[in-house]
Amino acid sequence: MGVLGCTLTMSTSDFFRARLDAMIDLRHPLAVLATRLPWAQVEANLAPMFAHRNRSGTVVEGFDLFGPTQSLTAVGVSPAGRPRLAIRLMVALLYLKHAYNLRDDGVIERWAQDVYFQFFSGQEYFQAQPPCEKAQLSRFRRSLREAGVEQLLKTTIEASVSMGAVKKADLARVIVDTTVQEKAIAYPSDSRLLEVARAKMVRLAKRAGIALKLTHEREAITLHRKAGGYAHARQFKRLKKVLKRQRTILGIVLRDVQRKMSGISQEARQRLEHWMALAERIRTQRAKDTGKLHALHAPEAECISKGKSRRPYEFGVKASIAITHKQGLIVGARTFPGNPYDSHTLAEQIEQNTNLLQDLQVKPTTAIVDLGYHGVDHLVPVEVLYRGRFKTMAAQQRRWLRRRQAVEPVIGHMKVDHRMDRCWLKGCEGDAIHAVLCAAGFSLRWLLRAVARMDITALFLLLSTALAVVGFLNPKFVAPRQTRGLAAAG
Repeated sequence: MGVLGCTLTMSTSDFFRARLDAMIDLRHPLAVLATRLPWAQVEANLAPMFAHRNRSGTVVEGFDLFGPTQSLTAVGVSPAGRPRLAIRLMVALLYLKHAYNLRDDGVIERWAQDVYFQFFSGQEYFQAQPPCEKAQLSRFRRSLREAGVEQLLKTTIEASVSMGAVKKADLARVIVDTTVQEKAIAYPSDSRLLEVARAKMVRLAKRAGIALKLTHEREAITLHRKAGGYAHARQFKRLKKVLKRQRTILGIVLRDVQRKMSGISQEARQRLEHWMALAERIRTQRAKDTGKLHALHAPEAECISKGKSRRPYEFGVKASIAITHKQGLIVGARTFPGNPYDSHTLAEQIEQNTNLLQDLQVKPTTAIVDLGYHGVDHLVPVEVLYRGRFKTMAAQQRRWLRRRQAVEPVIGHMKVDHRMDRCWLKGCEGDAIHAVLCAAGFSLRWLLRAVARMDITALFLLLSTALAVVGFLNPKFVAPRQTRGLAAAG
């Protein structure tokens, strides 16, 4: 009767569906992490960011038989809107996106095909439909903000400690270095920027209902083509004339829009004034100016030189990465707008590292850096080791310093394998979110490799124990040549 009752309570549709735990190998690293990550804690930490806001309401004036009246409407928590998807599902999609170097639509498409992806995101039955739309994943990521995505990175650090992949004592010694997280913009040549600004102003003017006297579209296309040819042929005098004419055309368009803005709405006027200020910056800036605008749609992008011969200049934001000294697990990732000097970023990076490790009751005590961090010993609460202090170091500290270069391949893998090479998110906040998500994706792949290593080690120990038992029961038993080395390694 009990079995019958359980059968009757089961959903009829679920009775004919395949359970994921019966379709997969539960020793797969993704399946292991699906059960070992603290999903309940993640949901509890992120749930307040998605709660409905308490509205104060608005006063509505009316009139009845006894005179004017006032009533308060729209008070309390609004239940409007479509119910949100599960937080674990969306967090798992962000993890998998950066762990496997996928786009937003790519991870959604693969989720509908990969049973391990679905099991990792908390599903019990296989689903052939996509879990969400691309826009939903984008809105979820925007709602997390930098504090929310830092929780995802913090979860991977705590999981690595709880699983024994890294010891708490190893988190106190970190290697810190900076790199450039490039923005998804084209190379900012003067000719291209002027043409993009002109086309943008013409498009916005038409959208606002402003009839321009001339758009100069044909001439602008010809000038842009000529500028490319002159720059390639290194004919800089001719290029200079073309750029002068492009600046003149952009100024004509800007003044025409300015004269005809009086008849449009206030909202359209504010939007036009914002873009006109950016276009004016592009028109007036010169090659040697500081604080130049390198992209009309991404004014936060900066020109950063890291001394690379293969790429003298990179356009984006400076990012700082902190890894553990022994294992190479990422324990900090932060962006720094304004292109500060490397030594001025160490204090904030150590602060973030301390916040991520506070629940583990561990504080960083030693930071191993390069010569770019020279002279900041008094600004940070940790011991700073760099090559300039090599003669005054102890023998153990010199050994630690020899491993400083271990952060370089980590940065390379973050760029090539975890989407840090180009940031497509908007604004300075998008840069910060993207850097931390790339670090979380790297840490998840690091955990997958650690789980695989622990599985192989357990197999070796089990096999060596079995061979020892067989040898004890039968002294004449001789292990095969292939398994002797395996047992010795175990």
